[in-house]
Amino acid sequence: MTKHEFRYASHPVDARAYGTEELREHFLIDPLFTDDVISLTYSMYDRYIVGGATPRNKDLKLETIPYLKSENFLDRRELGIVNVGGDGVVVVDGTEYKLSKKEALYVGQGAKEVIFKGGGTPLFYLNSAPAHHAYPTMKVGKENAEVVDLGDATYANKRTIYKLIVNSIVKTCQLQMGITELKHGNVWNTMPAHTHERRMEAYFYFDLEEGQSVCHFMGQPQHTRHIFMQNNQAVLSPEWSIHSGAGTTNYSFIWGMAGENLDYGDMDTCGPVDLK
Repeated sequence: MTKHEFRYASHPVDARAYGTEELREHFLIDPLFTDDVISLTYSMYDRYIVGGATPRNKDLKLETIPYLKSENFLDRRELGIVNVGGDGVVVVDGTEYKLSKKEALYVGQGAKEVIFKGGGTPLFYLNSAPAHHAYPTMKVGKENAEVVDLGDATYANKRTIYKLIVNSIVKTCQLQMGITELKHGNVWNTMPAHTHERRMEAYFYFDLEEGQSVCHFMGQPQHTRHIFMQNNQAVLSPEWSIHSGAGTTNYSFIWGMAGENLDYGDMDTCGPVDLK
């Protein structure tokens, strides 16, 4: 079973007037994981799709949705999958890929059939972007990732970044994905904050202790807003928006992005004292 919804893009000046309910309606994505359902949100930000697949009792096939107007989901798209649950299996055109927690799979444009095998406790987090070329499907584990240690415990932002689906590891058209893990006692992510007007982004927060929250900050640097988020929720980040957060404990998150380039460092930084 596939459920889907549609999100229009928002003008940054309009977003300044949004109240709590409107911010959550336009940018928060929840729920992502429902037993035996594939949940998809199609966004007009670079036509990015954010979703989750939870194959508890049966196999789930990734089916096309009306917004794509294509016979198969990946006829004109590419797909990134990261497992954030127990061990699971994804079958792409007859080939099985076993994914443990925090392992990724890139599926190239033109794949005809993607099946999430039923059984166990996997939680498959999905990101998809339009594609112009067919690149090979490839599994990427944390041992294959490009690893970067950032931050300082003095500023409560010591963290490790695992670049999984990036152009130094996997050939893609525009999709990029990776995992950031906050160290124990550290709560701030992506600080100093930044924007990148040539790409949009989506954040997915997970491994958050029960009863704790992450306050996700968004908006133009001088017009910031916030959304309180819980475990296994995602949030859209427009190209004009910062994307940063602080938790009541440490946590992990998956960043995914798409746009007109694959330059991970293409960003405009805004220092903490410049935010408003």
